[in-house]
Amino acid sequence: MSARDLVQLLRPHHWVKNGFVLPGLLFGHAWDRPGIVTAALSATLAFCLASSAVYAFNDALDAQGDREHPDKKDRPVARGAIAPSAAQGIAALLAAAALGLAAWSAWAVAGFVAAYLVLNAAYTLGLKRVPVLDVFAIASGFMLRLLAGTAGIGIEPSRWLLACGFLLTLFLGFAKRRAELERLAQDAAQHRPVLEAYSLAFLDKAVFACVVGMVVTYALYTVAETTVALHGTGQLIWTLPWVLLGSFRYLFRLHYRGGGGDPAQELLRDPLLAAAALGWVATVAWLIR
Repeated sequence: MSARDLVQLLRPHHWVKNGFVLPGLLFGHAWDRPGIVTAALSATLAFCLASSAVYAFNDALDAQGDREHPDKKDRPVARGAIAPSAAQGIAALLAAAALGLAAWSAWAVAGFVAAYLVLNAAYTLGLKRVPVLDVFAIASGFMLRLLAGTAGIGIEPSRWLLACGFLLTLFLGFAKRRAELERLAQDAAQHRPVLEAYSLAFLDKAVFACVVGMVVTYALYTVAETTVALHGTGQLIWTLPWVLLGSFRYLFRLHYRGGGGDPAQELLRDPLLAAAALGWVATVAWLIR
């Protein structure tokens, strides 16, 4: 097993998803509290280790099916560079390290990381074969990240933040299923059985409902009286264009560029999508500083 094989197994480029732990620092005005910042960064690293543990565990169990997949066949376990037993051992070590680091950050964070590991084990073992519930399981994993970065480190979680986050992750989850269904075409059910139950028409409606709900919820959040009182500004509505740009650009990638299958890769590959994300963060930080 080479270092390159290990990196491919752990998939560190997906760690960008664990940025969901950090919004609480921004919206909770806790960025100037060193103890809270340290706890949030530790929680983020714990989720990075936990997510890599999940990838290794999943690859070990799905190696046979991955060998027939046009993209997954090059994963180290599928091509025989790493034995399934070794991948399971690595997953166990990473999971233990994630729980240990999370406990050092806060016991509540350890609870959220443990819930994330259990949820993803259940997903790998069966939930991923249940239509709609499979996407809700994915979205729930992101919600656990948000909760770890708020309630887990002593920041009161905003209901608006939780609602927007859940709708965003449902949007990305249904978009991922649509991208897979379109890319794999007639062989979709062979590579991912749950795709047999989906249709492009249903997934388009689900994606549309989630993105509209997310944008409307976010827009209402920016002008809510509680938001203005908390942040001391009524100008957060000016961050809405970044949200719209990012949402429509992702939809464009999904429908006209064969993208949408992997949010982390889309963010890293598309400069305009990355600019929308960075522009949103910078504008929010400037307005609520």
